[in-house]
Amino acid sequence: MAMDLEQIDGVGTKLSKKILNSVGGKENLSQIVENLDLEQLSKIDGISQRKAIQIMNSLLGNPQEKFLKSERAHVLYEEIISKILNFSNTNYSRNRVQLLSPTTDINKINRHLDFVMEAKDKISHLPIDDLKVLMKNLGEPEEVKGSYDPSKVIVVESQEDGNYLTDLNLNKYYPIVVASNSQLFADEIRDYEVIFYVYNEGFLDFGDMGNVIMISHESPVYEIVPEMVIDYFDNNRELFEKIFEIRNILGLNSVCDCVEPLLSDLDDFKSNDINIEEIVLNVKQDMDEELKNSIKNVDIGGDEVLDLLNNDLPKKIEEIFEEIISKGKEKLLEATHIDFDPYIKKYPIEIDKEELERINQEQENIKTTNLYDKKITIASQLYNIRKQAEEEIEETIKFDYEFTLGSFAYTYNLNKPKISENLKITQGINLNLALNQNIQKIDYHLSPEDNIALLTGANSGGKTTLLETIGQINIMTQMGLPIPAKEAEVKILNEIYYFSKGRSLDAGAFESFLNVFMPIVTNNHKKLVLLDELEGITELEAAVKIISSFIEMLKETESYGIIVTHMAKELSNYTKVRIDGIEAKGLDKNYNLIVNRTPQINLLAKSTPELILKRIYENSHGKLKEVYGEILKKF
Repeated sequence: MAMDLEQIDGVGTKLSKKILNSVGGKENLSQIVENLDLEQLSKIDGISQRKAIQIMNSLLGNPQEKFLKSERAHVLYEEIISKILNFSNTNYSRNRVQLLSPTTDINKINRHLDFVMEAKDKISHLPIDDLKVLMKNLGEPEEVKGSYDPSKVIVVESQEDGNYLTDLNLNKYYPIVVASNSQLFADEIRDYEVIFYVYNEGFLDFGDMGNVIMISHESPVYEIVPEMVIDYFDNNRELFEKIFEIRNILGLNSVCDCVEPLLSDLDDFKSNDINIEEIVLNVKQDMDEELKNSIKNVDIGGDEVLDLLNNDLPKKIEEIFEEIISKGKEKLLEATHIDFDPYIKKYPIEIDKEELERINQEQENIKTTNLYDKKITIASQLYNIRKQAEEEIEETIKFDYEFTLGSFAYTYNLNKPKISENLKITQGINLNLALNQNIQKIDYHLSPEDNIALLTGANSGGKTTLLETIGQINIMTQMGLPIPAKEAEVKILNEIYYFSKGRSLDAGAFESFLNVFMPIVTNNHKKLVLLDELEGITELEAAVKIISSFIEMLKETESYGIIVTHMAKELSNYTKVRIDGIEAKGLDKNYNLIVNRTPQINLLAKSTPELILKRIYENSHGKLKEVYGEILKKF
């Protein structure tokens, strides 16, 4: 970590102890920082999301607070972060985005710029919307608690064997019972539907019990309780399917392609049940109907009547019974694939309940064994891919950071800036307007020799928007992000200040403002200073003297400054400084500006009142026109 907790502004000893106690010590805190796990910090009582970001940035050595030196500069930065977060799909990506901070490290800037530009190119060839849907809220697979089934039991030979299986958490699935020679034990286990005998020596004898499955204690855990593996994959079924689809789109192989087929195969196997009792009953009903119809057509002689009186069936009827029951058994065999005879020769046909119960129990035991074998087969295959599948999930989650930044750069058509000593923008656009294709793009520049400019022009002409654009481009460049311009040259700076439209201040507030404002020029840091109509800080004459002094001091530094002002004429009386103008051609019939938003160098642009006066003058007549003309001469 770059620094200790206690050294971070606003933390101190008390909060530092609280953080360390909450996360479980310094080692765990280091792991949280390494994983960029903001959530763990923000969950601590008394630590907001913003505070967590500050702490994490400090621990990582990200100099965000040192670079963004005013509240408005912070707002620009947060707006950039907010726009990037709109493309983020995972907590991992969101955490990394929120920890993107401006830096002065040119190598770090260029590495990240190259990373984002490569991501932009990669994303441009992918179905962004499809990927975004698939990656929405992608997270780590969830572990399963285990579904406890008291109808089944694990039998072991010793307490030691029982403890071993308990340590493996198998008791979360089935009760574990240590075998004994008592009759009580024999009676107890007889009540369970299935007995899993995990044997060591194999000396237990379960007699004629057909519901016993024998498993060596040396078997892998998934052979004892295959649900431990199967339930994990089933619980995260949708996640593995998403990972497969994402990797398929990205042209990557994936072991996750077999998860759904394996689980579906098991589902089909489970559902492939037959209701023997229902089939037996349906066949009986058919036989009863056939018997009824067949016996109606039988002629019975005197001797045959005597046979009936003696409770014997006449030969003719006996043959009918034999034939119909034989056909019934064939139907049973065809429907169940089981050769058995559950019918008693009576009319209507009776069902042998003991035989039916016997065959049901026999088939239940077979089904249990077959299902267990099936589960083992599937669990084995899933167990063998689990590690690789989890690695693919982690890779995909981490890919979201690349996807987020690439999508952001591609959607906003951002381009790589050039690091230089100049400040030059070609076809730049404010990030907040970049998705509007009809917005005019702007060109603007400063140089080391011409590092300060006054920006003039009518209200709503785009002066504030230009300041924001320049601020955004500088901040984004030093975050290692491409910028909203066709081309740009950007100087790496230590600080950025942005002060917007000041209101009139009372004596105390004015003093506080000066204490913040004037020290800007007292350090040797390279900085960008953006001032937006600060003339309201005090009366005009005093404001001119303060700002002109500020300009003179800033001109002698390696910094850049742009000052939006309506008092450029007054300032030019005190300091020699370049005056640029966003020139409006005039007003339309609705008094909307007709304007070229690219500043013209060395031009004092017309103000809004002047434009309004000019329009009124042009539409006036006679003496009134003369009056407006005289007023215009004074501008």
